[in-house]
Amino acid sequence: MVVLWTDALLFLLASVGACSVYYLHAQAHHKRALDYLKNSPIGMASWLLLCCFLLIALIDSLHFHSLASQNKEVISVLDTLLATLRSHTEKTYSAPFASTLFSKEMLVLADGSSAWGYPRLSFGGQHLATPNAQHLTDILIKTGSGLIQAAGLCLFTYVLFAKRIKTAFSSATAQALWLTFFTVFCLAYTLTYLSQFYHVLGTDKVGEDVFYQTIKSIRTGLVLGSLTTLIMLPLAILFGILAGFFQGWIDDVIQYVYTTLNSIPSVLLIAAAILMVHVYMANHEAEFTSLMVRADMRLLFLCLILGVTSWTGLCRLLRAETLKLREMDYVQAAIALGVKQRTILWRHILPNVMHIIIISIVLDFSSLVLAEAVLSYINIGVDPTTYSWGNMINGARLEMAREPVVWWSLTGAFVLMFMLVLAANLFADTLQNAFDPRSNFQRHD
Repeated sequence: MVVLWTDALLFLLASVGACSVYYLHAQAHHKRALDYLKNSPIGMASWLLLCCFLLIALIDSLHFHSLASQNKEVISVLDTLLATLRSHTEKTYSAPFASTLFSKEMLVLADGSSAWGYPRLSFGGQHLATPNAQHLTDILIKTGSGLIQAAGLCLFTYVLFAKRIKTAFSSATAQALWLTFFTVFCLAYTLTYLSQFYHVLGTDKVGEDVFYQTIKSIRTGLVLGSLTTLIMLPLAILFGILAGFFQGWIDDVIQYVYTTLNSIPSVLLIAAAILMVHVYMANHEAEFTSLMVRADMRLLFLCLILGVTSWTGLCRLLRAETLKLREMDYVQAAIALGVKQRTILWRHILPNVMHIIIISIVLDFSSLVLAEAVLSYINIGVDPTTYSWGNMINGARLEMAREPVVWWSLTGAFVLMFMLVLAANLFADTLQNAFDPRSNFQRHD
């Protein structure tokens, strides 16, 4: 078993999130908000989709040394599950569901003569005797077979859990959950089934399966979004509440700090941090003998520097909200009665800014996932050996000028990133309605 820093932190964050939901559910005023969230079809559908992404990331964070490799290569459980995709590499580019390479080459025919044509792939469509005649029919048959198998498994799951889902959720929410589950599961199962016979999203320049790359990139996006949030959240909460409650010189110092940070271009700070990491790893080569460890350390430092530069916005919001709450009658009454300041902060201030914190967490997560793509595009993001949507987009940008265009790497990264960010934003919108005290739901309660 190999435990990387990001692996441990990701599992720790998942555990903290589960404990936080349990704690919030035990509080009466938060339990009503969670019940509202549970009965929201859009909120629960987006939550289920986020859970699917999280499950893939957690499976991809269980690393171990491969016994089949002589140099004890570090792989994950997801690599084992997707061993077919991982091992089926081609010579170079091939289009989705293709049986030949994307570019023509000089071929040596059976009679010894040469001809200009498209070479057959080593794995994609290799089972076809005559690709030109069988290609489309075979794809349709195998797609139908995959859908039938997926539908059967979904039906079996429905029989097992239908009664529990109906009792736990409203009818509209239960329908949304089942529809989301059926759609995601059938699509994922069918694509995985087809990937045994074809490269469903084609291959890249070095012949690696693009579908495999997009799945592996999920972990990088979630690590950057979640760990960066974990780093910036304590700073924003601590400094924002202290600045708004105590005011005076404490407020002045904190304002000076986050104003100074905002005045420095974040790209320069990130580039400087990445260069410092490179210098440190170059001077301590004995500590970074594995490419996996080097890439993980760069990813961790990227999360750290993004967290240090991302807390200022939430801090400003919490400071403004705390300034308002400090003048409320119940807070002034607690101060007049001699209640300790830490008790006031814990019992009165923090619970009343929790809706801002929860909403900002999800929204910042979405922006950080997009930020990784932008940073990798300008080569100051994650390590080039790390699977990420940003690296896929960066590798595909030069190929967009080809004729014909190599579009599948960009499309694969865009679709998965779009699904993750859309689910996070829809979930954040539901959280806002559930936890914001000014919403109609909270006012009616």
